Amino acid sequence: MIHELRIYTCLPERLPALQQRFETATLAIWERLGIRSLGFWTTMVGSSSNDLTYLIEWRSLAEREQKWAEFIADPEWQEAKAKSEADGPIVANIVSSLLKPTRFYRGFSNLSE
Repeated sequence: MIHELRIYTCLPERLPALQQRFETATLAIWERLGIRSLGFWTTMVGSSSNDLTYLIEWRSLAEREQKWAEFIADPEWQEAKAKSEADGPIVANIVSSLLKPTRFYRGFSNLSE
C-alpha cells in the first residue's frame, strides 16, 4: 500500500467552502470511483489554520495515476469544483506527498483520539 498525504492551504476565509465541497460532492465521487480516503484534519496548532490535510490509500502508483486521472476528468467533479468556486478560488496551494510504510508500520488501529 501507498499513502498519499495532501495538504490544501486555502485562501483566507475559504476553508469552509473547501470542507463543504468535500462533504457534499468530492467524497461521493471518490466512493463511486473507488478512491479510499483514510481521514481528514484541519490544523489546530501550526503554521496555518487555513489548511485541510488528508490521507488517501492506494494499492499502487498505477492505481493512483489511473483513478486520480479519472477523478480530475469526471464531469460531476468538474461541475462541483466550478460551482464551489463561483465566488472565487478556494485553494492557494496544494502539497502532495506519496508515502510508503516503514518496516515497523502497524496501521492506524493503534492510534488514539
